Amino acid sequence: MNILPLKGIHHVSAITANAQENLHFYTEILGMRLVKKTVNQDDTSVYHLFYADERGNPGTDLTFFEIPHAGTTYEGTNSISMTSLRVATDQALDFWVERLEQFDVKHEGISEESGRKTLAFRDFEGQRLQFVSDEHNEGVAGGKPWDKSPVPAEKGVIGLGPVRLTVSRPDVTARILVDVMGFREVRSYEEKGITPAIRVFETGEGGTGAEIHLLERNDLQRERPGRGSVHHVAFRVENQDELNKWVEHISASGLPNSGFVERYYFRSLYFREANGILFELATDGPGFEGDEPFETLGENLALPPYLENQREKIEATIKPLDTKKA
Repeated sequence: MNILPLKGIHHVSAITANAQENLHFYTEILGMRLVKKTVNQDDTSVYHLFYADERGNPGTDLTFFEIPHAGTTYEGTNSISMTSLRVATDQALDFWVERLEQFDVKHEGISEESGRKTLAFRDFEGQRLQFVSDEHNEGVAGGKPWDKSPVPAEKGVIGLGPVRLTVSRPDVTARILVDVMGFREVRSYEEKGITPAIRVFETGEGGTGAEIHLLERNDLQRERPGRGSVHHVAFRVENQDELNKWVEHISASGLPNSGFVERYYFRSLYFREANGILFELATDGPGFEGDEPFETLGENLALPPYLENQREKIEATIKPLDTKKA
């Protein structure tokens, strides 16, 4: 079966316990656009918020499930342990040092990771994040920041960068990435205080928006997720026809999986890699403008057609979230 390579990172979905504070941090401080305010389709009692570039182009979405009673995250192995946010230049990182300090956001200063300038920081719930410079990127192109963002467009977030996986058995994850998902292992790099070296895998055009960084830690307990942890990472598939091929391919590989899942804004397939991390394959389309105009994306509660008959119940269950000015 002839399957097109995965195109890169599609989105990362994480957990928050406070949607209103989450909205403030990612729109008012980080300057991302809320492109969709909807609910978790598997549990409609909680919000699912999508922050991205101006229109939620694939590869730019950082999403959050609000779980109000989510406990503390106990960080450990077999987890998605770092999410990167791409910015256009090295100089943009200087802007972000000043902005993070302005808003009392803890950060680790500018450093270098695998030949790129980075700036690691955490959100108000301890979410592990870093800005990564696209100054020398030659792979997957970034998106376009929203022109109404409080952050100048030339400094803004243009997409998702490398995602780090921390695992106890790296070789089994590597086999799935390479032999099943078609990634290429391209290099490794040292990080202060960490051995062995972190392994880098890329797919599609490669570059900042198409990498998984694999870190071995077998000296830690398994991560206990809560607020500030990552739920899953999704990878880009060209279209629904290609996704159907991936459903067959993943099933033939022997990996238990969800089969085809309709998400309305994209179509998906879910499975867990060998260390238990949840992967999703998601189509580039249809996108977020099928039920809202570009100008007002994210301002109202959007529901896919198959949940529309539950709107009254859903709106009565979730607490109001003011997004008109987000």
